[in-house]
Amino acid sequence: MTETELEAMCDAGRSFHARGLAFGSTGNLSVREGDTVWITPTGQSMRHSSVESLAALGMDGSAQNANKPSKEYPFHLQAYAAAGGRAAALVHLHCTWSVMLSCLDDLDEAAPLPVMTPYYLMRVAPLAVVPYFRPGSADLAAAIGTAAAGHDCLLLRNHGIVCLGRTVSEAVDRAEELEETAKLFFQLRNEKVRLLTAEQQNDIGKVFGGR
Repeated sequence: MTETELEAMCDAGRSFHARGLAFGSTGNLSVREGDTVWITPTGQSMRHSSVESLAALGMDGSAQNANKPSKEYPFHLQAYAAAGGRAAALVHLHCTWSVMLSCLDDLDEAAPLPVMTPYYLMRVAPLAVVPYFRPGSADLAAAIGTAAAGHDCLLLRNHGIVCLGRTVSEAVDRAEELEETAKLFFQLRNEKVRLLTAEQQNDIGKVFGGR
């Protein structure tokens, strides 16, 4: 792995912390090259993200350096295995507006967010909703693996988000777009909102369907 993507991941982590999208020691990031996954370490704030602190794991979970990975590493491995060549970076955050969305009792899991902007379609949709399982559990990892087989963006019930990308930049873009769309959703809940029509959505799909 060249340091370019690793540095990009660490830069993203520091930026997430500075903007309040990752607080305390929450959230984790990873990149994959071949059979090696580089992941942020357990118990460390993203404010301190550095290439030297990253843990390296094999796709079988075997340690490839002395750094201890995030306890969520099993779902990173499952997501990469399920997504195949479609994903080489993963962003997991507990950002406020998306977590609020994940906690709604009456959430429409088939369509968790309305289509208010073309960018939601271009970068996020379709958004999968993953049932609640204890963080770090094998059940959560399996559920994320199942969802990642057909989705790049996942909303984890009562937990947060997972976004996959072919690059760190793509995964970050998806995570930020999802958080901003969730924010729009809550801030417009008492307003009469104009959504994109089916025709407009289809037009976006034709032009940007391959993303």
